[in-house]
Amino acid sequence: VVGLVASAERISQVRQHRVLGSEEHDFTAYTDRSNINEELVYARHLCTRHGWPMIDVTRRSIEETAAAIVALKSKAR
Repeated sequence: VVGLVASAERISQVRQHRVLGSEEHDFTAYTDRSNINEELVYARHLCTRHGWPMIDVTRRSIEETAAAIVALKSKAR
């Protein structure tokens, strides 16, 4: 297991973009940065508790993220 985290700002931007085409009207909690920060705290706590590595993907491409995961798994062997 590898935890993927990003900044609350970036996650909020992605979520806001995702809901633009939705017919639902109230996504305040879903895009709220304080709620996202709580989610990130929980995710980091979970990874730490289980000893899972974390990668910040805020400014990484999918390819860079994949390479980082492969590198982590190679070191673990």
